[in-house]
Amino acid sequence: MKFIIGLVVIVGCLISGYLASGGHLAALWQPFEVLIILGGAIGAFIIAYPTKVIFGTLKGVLALFKGQKYKKESYMELLGLMFKLFSKARKEGLMALEADIEEPKESEIFKEVPKLLANHHLTDFICDYLRLMVGGNMNAFELESLMDLELETHHHEAEAPSHALQNMADGLPAFGIVAAVMGIVITMAYISEPPEVLGHHVGAALVGTFLGILMGYGFAGPMANSMGEQAKEESLILGCAKICIIATLNGYTPQIAVEFGRKALTSDLKPTFLELEEFVKGQK
Repeated sequence: MKFIIGLVVIVGCLISGYLASGGHLAALWQPFEVLIILGGAIGAFIIAYPTKVIFGTLKGVLALFKGQKYKKESYMELLGLMFKLFSKARKEGLMALEADIEEPKESEIFKEVPKLLANHHLTDFICDYLRLMVGGNMNAFELESLMDLELETHHHEAEAPSHALQNMADGLPAFGIVAAVMGIVITMAYISEPPEVLGHHVGAALVGTFLGILMGYGFAGPMANSMGEQAKEESLILGCAKICIIATLNGYTPQIAVEFGRKALTSDLKPTFLELEEFVKGQK
């Protein structure tokens, strides 16, 4: 919703200001300029990046229309999930978690949080490290180092589409100049025409510069930044799960382990101690 509001504000203010100054919308309709700018930018984008990043960028742009992926309720659900898993392991032993982590889609515990279960990165992360706890003899330090390595790799991969889109945004003004120069070249063929004809072609050429700057700094750049924030969201929820797992591996009770995870959250997403306590009590 916030993304759509931003787009409406940008377009609405630009058009309103332009019309109020006596401009005519028809003068801005230059489809061939748009073809040159977007065609050049998209072509360069395809050349520059692997298929995975290209499709990741498209997916990230579409996700912007959905808004924030994880809200406070999502983290409450995550902490409740971790509490249930840790409580079961504490009461019945780590081996009792084997069925849950081998087939999370069939687990009654995971089924209670379908939104989190749908996030295969998060589900795999939790199950993989609980599996290591069940079947291995790794200490907390070794496991945390392995987690940090995976989180760093995941974050780098998640940020690749936003960096790619930002590079495209940086190039759009240059393609706008290319379109403007090509327009001026065309204008030179009409140099002997009356001023109104010449002015029309010069105006069309200048629209290319305008569109390139607008697309780069008004749309693509902010979208790239917003996609980067989405990547940070993904890293934050994985980091929260990591801290809970390390805490329980260090011998803390399930209640204290999820409290460690709560402390890792930002102020807008962090439930209070009492909120988490009440929520966890309902999980017992």
